[in-house]
Amino acid sequence: MAEQDRKPGTESHDPDFPEKFLEFMSTGWRDSDLDLAPVPQAPHYAKRRAALAEAFPGATLVIPTGTERVRANDTYYPFRPGTDFAYLTGDHAPESVLIVRPGGEATLYMRPRSPRDTDEFFRSRHGELWVGRRQTLAENATELGIETAHLDALGAVLDDLAPGRTRVLRGLDPTVDRAVRGKPERDGELAQTLSELRLVKDEWEVAQLRDAIDATVRGFEDVARILPDDRPVSERLLDGVFGLRARHDGNDVGYAPIVGAGRHATILHWTRNTGRTRPGDLLLMDMGVENRALYTADVTRVLPVAGTFTPLQRRIYELVYASQQAGIDTIAPGVSYDTVHQACMRVLAEGLYDLGLLPVGVDEAMDKESTVYRRWTLHGFGHMLGMDVHDCAKARKERYREGTLGEGYVLTVEPGLYFQPEDDLVPPELHGIGVRIEDDVLVTAQGAEVLSAGLPRTADDVEAWLATQRAAGPRLPG
Repeated sequence: MAEQDRKPGTESHDPDFPEKFLEFMSTGWRDSDLDLAPVPQAPHYAKRRAALAEAFPGATLVIPTGTERVRANDTYYPFRPGTDFAYLTGDHAPESVLIVRPGGEATLYMRPRSPRDTDEFFRSRHGELWVGRRQTLAENATELGIETAHLDALGAVLDDLAPGRTRVLRGLDPTVDRAVRGKPERDGELAQTLSELRLVKDEWEVAQLRDAIDATVRGFEDVARILPDDRPVSERLLDGVFGLRARHDGNDVGYAPIVGAGRHATILHWTRNTGRTRPGDLLLMDMGVENRALYTADVTRVLPVAGTFTPLQRRIYELVYASQQAGIDTIAPGVSYDTVHQACMRVLAEGLYDLGLLPVGVDEAMDKESTVYRRWTLHGFGHMLGMDVHDCAKARKERYREGTLGEGYVLTVEPGLYFQPEDDLVPPELHGIGVRIEDDVLVTAQGAEVLSAGLPRTADDVEAWLATQRAAGPRLPG
């Protein structure tokens, strides 16, 4: 079969089936229907679509989920829906496209289940004998509470859209990007508005985050239970044990886990995880479960592999803890993002001064024209959290980093100190010590609720918790 004659979705190594086999495969199949009811969150999706339409009166909005990405040849990375698309629809299938018309009328264009009058169901990589049963258009409409249409009809619909009255969420589906002309600034406003709509989490979203965080707590417990205090183990073993929990209790990990033993704890985004633990060292783990609704946790804990902190390790740990608590104590509706940042950073700067590391006083180090204290911390205090681990990233700066917190925001608070092994400006005994403590915090009318409080934060509590987990012994998710 010539490549140009190949049917969409078929592979280069497919056999050229004889006609008798094709005829035989087209007979003897029983149809099956799924007994589906609307998912409880369907009204939330409808409310979000209405809010989006209201933000762009008179416009048609096109929001694709994205396509599968090739890993190698004809194998693909696991598909994860586009965040904004999933936020508006709840659909998790690849290639789908949401179109919201003026007034809020919405249609979800998607690939329905494989018919039996073509060879797609057994021959195509989209076919159900290869990837499992897809839902019919009617089944999806019932479950998600939205009008559905066949993906094959999308091309003609896109061709008819007026570019001047259409906005597209770009960069997700090349076919959609090519089909609808637009202006970058207009389309950028769509992405920006979606990020800002996602800043406030409703009750259902908070429940999803609690679910993801609870699973993350169990994952940290799993790791602690198999972490020996007397011999090395690989960082990837710990990474894998947490990953098992994430796949069992959720959709997957929310991001590549950071498992940094010893000097690797000083590398902010250490995801290679090729090292080994060593008794006496610290172990930094930054990990989060993404639940089945695609909301993710983001938690960091530092454990003393030997079971107890050395006096110097404890001093650094307690300094970072004090910084984190200072930030959490400031959180409330109306408080500026920068206020939280400054609260965390001042505690770190004061601690670095007490350690004799700052070349200047605390106030000068904190001055925006200096910030020399950041040599040992680099990053800010945290970020928004939700369906993306770095959520709402396209929101305007005045609504986010240069704005104020609102009730229903969920953010991380994660100060850290990192003393690089090659840093000649710190004493040798600090070399290779890295500490970050990260928790997920809900902004409430009263102030702040630490959603990840199921994991201990103080040095004494961490030591006691680690001893308890080790005494309990390994367990499998169940």
